[in-house]
Order: sequence, then structure tokens, then C-alpha cells
Amino acid sequence: MSGSGGGVGGGAGGSPNNTEWRFNQTLRNVQGMLKGRSFPGKVLLTRRSEPLSPPDYSPRFESEHDGDERKEGSQEGEGQTPGNSFDNASAKKSNILSTSSSNLLPDAQGLVSGARATDSARIDKFTKELSRPAVILDNLRELSWSGVPPYMRPNVWRLLLGYAPPNKDRREGVLTRKRLEYVECVSQYYDIPDSERSDEEITMLRQIAVDCPRTVPDVTFFQNPQIQKSLERILYTWAIRHPASGYVQGINDLVTPFLVVFLSEHLEGNMDSWSMDNLSAQDISNIEADCYWCLSKFLDGMQDHYTFAQPGIQRLVFRLKELVRRINEPVSKHIEEQGLEFLQFAFRWFNCLLIREIPFHLVTRLWDTYLAEGDYLPDFLVYISASFLLTWSDKLQKLDFQEMVMFLQHLPTRTWAHHELEMVLSRAYMWHTMFKSSPSHLAS
Repeated sequence: MSGSGGGVGGGAGGSPNNTEWRFNQTLRNVQGMLKGRSFPGKVLLTRRSEPLSPPDYSPRFESEHDGDERKEGSQEGEGQTPGNSFDNASAKKSNILSTSSSNLLPDAQGLVSGARATDSARIDKFTKELSRPAVILDNLRELSWSGVPPYMRPNVWRLLLGYAPPNKDRREGVLTRKRLEYVECVSQYYDIPDSERSDEEITMLRQIAVDCPRTVPDVTFFQNPQIQKSLERILYTWAIRHPASGYVQGINDLVTPFLVVFLSEHLEGNMDSWSMDNLSAQDISNIEADCYWCLSKFLDGMQDHYTFAQPGIQRLVFRLKELVRRINEPVSKHIEEQGLEFLQFAFRWFNCLLIREIPFHLVTRLWDTYLAEGDYLPDFLVYISASFLLTWSDKLQKLDFQEMVMFLQHLPTRTWAHHELEMVLSRAYMWHTMFKSSPSHLAS
């Protein structure tokens, strides 16, 4: 996203409107946090004793899903287009920094008591924005970058992707029309005998049918035959209507965040307790349609990631290698000396957008930031991936080639909670702020 520096609140010695001051303030905050000495933004409330408990998608706000934004008085503009992000974007990212209440230093203990009020204020901001006759998308992106309250995610994601129009009066009509259009597409392309398909289409459908049971295999809910059938319909219909890429393995993973979010409008509790029997045929059709259209909108901005030879992903892998070299030369040099190519591990990261690398209950929080990034997501993915990799910078320098391959294929993220993810995003934001205006720093 464009813009430099992120304001984290006013203070002595500088104006929040001063770009250099805002950058320095953000850098100090991030550096302090990485040393465990300061806690800008909302204190993260995480149940560290229950890191593997199933995520609860019931319609209520979960405070650990997002940090408080400290910047007030954002500029409100009219006429935003859904696919575009905004110029003062870095100021809208600076509020993702958070930490676990179980590890608070004494000087941060006082912040815990204010966390609930912070959550309430944050919900009020979302509520105010969503209740406008026409949502101001720049404002919604600013709020969403730091995380969206779970029960608001379905509406917010539809708006951020441009699937639902900002104008409230038009919204229901547009959604109804698009859902009917999806039903017609399924009838035309999917609900037909194989005799009416080409050999290529039959092969593609069989590949999708093979991949669906492999999708998020560690989440029991996705092994439900009805879910896999919905996934198959969505993927095949999308592939037929996007012949430039067709179906590519990895796209099946990208549907799962949308499925979970739109299912959460109809099913309460954690995913382990969800039952498709509680959904009507119309509910399932609407959920599939929303997933289909949101996937289409999402991939519109990265089409060459999934065309022949996937040049877009190869480009991101190259940029990641250059960025890691700039940020941490010892790690970069060690990887090179051991003969490990970034393509060997980072291709999957970009292909599946890290869905396979982190616990699934963290994916929707990560995707709040993805969708808030808008058209700038491919660029920011490089910084997120660099931050993710360098989480283990010390460990990596002690491993030989074979050990690194095994380590990077099975990263120790199973016990990650929101704190670890917020740290990855914090570092990514800091490095993006430092390097995005200096492309020559990343030149070979």
C-alpha cells in the first residue's frame, strides 16, 4: 500500500501529520515491541493455556482478533472504487501491534483493564462505518487492516472485495442478482453429463475432485462430503469461466477462508460443532455464490499467479530473495551457501498465501489484512513472507541443506496464537515502510 509511515497517536516532539515523524515513531514502537519493552496499540488478550482450542465463529466479537487503532480523525473521501487502496495507507497499518496478556511487563499491566473498552470503541467504529448510506471504503480498509470482528467479517469482506456495493440501498439487489447468476453458471457448466464436456474439462474436474479431500486436511469440518461437493462446484465453475488459468492446485486452499466466513453467518459455535444439516438448500447456494464471486474478485488482482508457468509467483519469489538479502544478509548467505533455492519453499507460500503454513484458526485474521491491502497485496505479500521466514533466522543459520528443507516444510507453527501472527505483520509493515520507497536497495 502506498504512503510512508504510520501514525500511532500524537505526542510531544512531533506532529502526527509529519511523515518523517510518523515513520520514526512507528519504527521506535516496532523496535521496542520486538525487544518486549513497549506495547503500542491494544493489548492482545490470548488464552495461552489453550493454544489449540477450536476457533469459535459464533456471532460475537473476539478481542484477540484485532488490535486497536490509535489514529483518530481519518480523512473521509467519496467515490472510492472497491479494488483500489488509499494514499495514506501506512498510517492505517500502524495499529496492528499487540502482545499477549500472559507475558505483560509491569508497565503494561494497566492497559489490560482498558482492553474491553478498546474493543467496544473499535466495534463502534465498524458499526458507524457500516451503517452509512454509502460505506467509505478507505475508512473500512483502515479499520480492517488490524482485524475485523468475526461476526462482521461476511459483510466487511464482501464490501472490501467489491462484491457488495458501498451503497446500502443497492446492496441486497446486487447480491440477489449475483447469486442467481452463480446458480445459472452451475447449471450451465457443472450440472451436465461428461458427454457434454471436452476431454480437458473432464481431466480438470477429476483433478479438482482429487484435490478437494486434500484441502485443509487437519480441519475435520472440511472432510464433510457436502463441503467437498460445494468446494468442487465453486472451483470447477470458476475454472471454466477463467480459461486463461483454468484450475491450478492451490486455488482450492484459497476458497476455504471464504467458506468459513460465509458459513459463520448461518452456523454458531466452533467449527467442530457445525453441521451442514442445519442449512437449507438456499443457504448453501448463497454461501457458494458468495465464495465464488469473492474468489473471482480476489484473484482478479493476481491473475498471472495462476496462468501458465505462474510467472507472477516466480516474480514474488525473486523479490523475496532480494528482500531477505537486504534485511538479513547472514541468513541469505547461509541459504545460498547450502544450495537451497527460495523457489523450493517460497513457491508454496505464495501459491497458497501461507494458508498451509499457519494454524487454520489464524487464517481469517491474516486475510483481513490481505483484503484491506487491495491492489497492493502482491507487493505486501513479499514483506509478510520475509517476516515469516526470518521469524526463525537464528535457527536457519544452524541448519544444513537437508535440515533446512525439512524444517521449512514442517514449520513449528502449530501452537501459534494471534500474538505470533501480529508480530509477523508488525515486522512486515516496518520493512515495507523502510524499503518500499527505495527500490534500488533491493536491486541485484
